[in-house]
Amino acid sequence: MAEITAVLLNFLKAIGKYRWYAVVITWTVALIGWGVVLRLPPQYEASARVYVDTQSILKPLLSGMTTMPNLEQQVIFMRRTLLSRPNVERLMRMVDLDVKAKDSKQHDKIVDDLMAKIKIVGTERDDIYTITYVSDNPKLGKDIVQSLLTIFVEGSFSGKKQDSDKAVQFIDDQIKNYEDKLAAAENTLKEFKIKNMGMLPGSGDYGSQLTAVTDQLNQARLELAEAEQARNAIRRQISGEPAKPGTTTVDPAMVDPELEGRIATVQKNLDGLRLQFTEQHPDVIANKRLLEQLLAQKADLAKHKKRSSDPGASYSPMLQQLTVSLSQAEARVASMRARVDEFSARVARLRAQSTSAPEIEAQLTQLNRDYQVNKDNYQKLVERRESARLSGDLSTATDMLTFRVIDPPTVPGQPSGPNRLRLFSMVFGGALVAGLAAAFLMSQVRPTFMSQSTLRDVTGLPVLGSIGMNWTNEQTVRRKRRLVAVGVSVLLLFGAYAAGVAAILVRPTL
Repeated sequence: MAEITAVLLNFLKAIGKYRWYAVVITWTVALIGWGVVLRLPPQYEASARVYVDTQSILKPLLSGMTTMPNLEQQVIFMRRTLLSRPNVERLMRMVDLDVKAKDSKQHDKIVDDLMAKIKIVGTERDDIYTITYVSDNPKLGKDIVQSLLTIFVEGSFSGKKQDSDKAVQFIDDQIKNYEDKLAAAENTLKEFKIKNMGMLPGSGDYGSQLTAVTDQLNQARLELAEAEQARNAIRRQISGEPAKPGTTTVDPAMVDPELEGRIATVQKNLDGLRLQFTEQHPDVIANKRLLEQLLAQKADLAKHKKRSSDPGASYSPMLQQLTVSLSQAEARVASMRARVDEFSARVARLRAQSTSAPEIEAQLTQLNRDYQVNKDNYQKLVERRESARLSGDLSTATDMLTFRVIDPPTVPGQPSGPNRLRLFSMVFGGALVAGLAAAFLMSQVRPTFMSQSTLRDVTGLPVLGSIGMNWTNEQTVRRKRRLVAVGVSVLLLFGAYAAGVAAILVRPTL
């Protein structure tokens, strides 16, 4: 505590030594500052309040039909971009401030001043915004606020229709591109189907078809074999070829037609049974036994009959019947052989198709997938185009975003600034601080030892003693006069401050 007290005493002594410097500088700073404060022009704050209504009956009515614009986001964007340079330059033209700018430098200065003085405050929750501008010209301030309010309101609608038209035009271009893609895909798909007709996935199951045709081929081969056996039997009967071992050849001229018919019938039945059963089957054995009996009867008949001398005997009705049967058998064999060939060709074709069918199906799937993707995108773009048109019309509708001016632009009769009383007091305090700082600075520039302890601390030498100052009467009088002059100067300074405060309170517009 003693050290702090010593430091304060040294500080006061230093200031006291250069007190006149402090007084002069204090008066100089105070007079200059007060003059500047009193000459400041009065400032008038023009303001206006506007309410932005973002609630519209169209929202629930058109929900789901179109993309609803984010009105709150639009309002926030307009508020933040209201003081952009293009808007401020437009504001200058509206209030004729641009005519005051003689060059581009002065023009930029006016723009910067406007951007610094215009204030927009408000909350997104309440959607109430206040626009203020401080100017020394009340009419100019009101005009600026009014013009700014107009720009704020018009900014919500300008450009919306143009943006919507650009969006629709872009979607139309995309739709045209997809129409060309769809046409190309449809032509490719049509050509592919024509080229691979009968082998497309919808033509049937090749496995089941191949099995069915194979079964038909086997059946046709079996019937062909049966027909060939029957034909060969008739040929043997007509040509008189040697029968199987153990049988007897008979002259056709000595044949009994009835007996021959029975033999042919039994032979035909036996051939049919042999195609179905083995030699050990009872029906086969019974027919063989009956055939042997008939052949034996025929041989016995040939032994006891004479050969007819009639040359037409060989042209018996039985022979004619066998000839007709042979022709029918030949026709059946040819028909069955043609059926076998047809079924064989079908089996070969189905086997070839079953090998290439998976590849064709994969290619068709790829073509259909590409076509479906383009078709889906095309339908979505058509829907988006109608939605974009409706959204553009909706955005340009004034009912979607309503501006209600709560307080029109007004200027109060009394100036809102500057706060002369505060500035006056700040100048006074600054003058005092400047005077004390000047005195202290002088004490540091021209230092002197104000006490024995300071001398001892600085030099590091012991102080053996001190000699007091012996003032004469004349010096004492001069000292008192200087102190009185300093006191009067300080009192006059405070009096000038009090007078200035009183004048400001009486006439705040000074």
